[in-house]
Amino acid sequence: MSNWDRELDTAITASRQAAEVALAMQTGIVAEPKSDGSPVTAADKKCEAMIAAMLQEAFPEDGLLGEEGASATSRSGRRWIIDPIDGTRDYLRGNPLWANLIGLEADGEIVAGVVNLPALGAMYVASRGAGAFRNGVPIRASRIASFAESVLCVNGLNRIDALPFRANLFQRLHEFWAVRSLGGALDAMLIASGQAELWIEPHVAPWDLAPVQIVIEESGGRFFSFDGRSTIYGGNCIACAPGLETEVRRLIELSKPL
Repeated sequence: MSNWDRELDTAITASRQAAEVALAMQTGIVAEPKSDGSPVTAADKKCEAMIAAMLQEAFPEDGLLGEEGASATSRSGRRWIIDPIDGTRDYLRGNPLWANLIGLEADGEIVAGVVNLPALGAMYVASRGAGAFRNGVPIRASRIASFAESVLCVNGLNRIDALPFRANLFQRLHEFWAVRSLGGALDAMLIASGQAELWIEPHVAPWDLAPVQIVIEESGGRFFSFDGRSTIYGGNCIACAPGLETEVRRLIELSKPL
């Protein structure tokens, strides 16, 4: 039982309905570039408007922050953070790696979230203190504690050169059991479900991370930005199995100038 059951139920419903719209619009959809060069489609905009409307109807005092411009000032100390289609490039190409993301922030802390990967049939849900679930089944982060047994995920491989600790990472890549780059939300959920042990996200926005953070932390995983803070506002992030945290933080610390 969660203190956030009503909020989660509403977010799950909104996520599922938005996914149905996105899937129905996918065939033949085209994109236009945003100011940062990333693509946006009519489906992104329609799904965000749908999610925002459902959340505002259920919780009119709450604020909104959406990737595609949804915005409302909070009168409750709470704010919903929305990414209607995380992985638009995959969505455009018909790859099943995209997600829709809905997170709830209360007094500056992420307290509940939904990560829906509709084309993979996977719905991840978590709320503070109540655990993390995939399709209703509890999930836990991996117990692996060495790079040699770990799966490393980087989103994406073309951004590794921009990492402040790239030299250290390049020197140690050979130590990992496997290296993958499937996509932000999916890579993150592999950490939460114990299917991978380290995820590195070099460049990211708050709407990409809000529900991801709560799912990872409630699964027992560790989540922090490159400066070591547990925040969705750092512009980057790392998630890892708890047994790797010390070594991963050391990897980052060694990258800092003396």
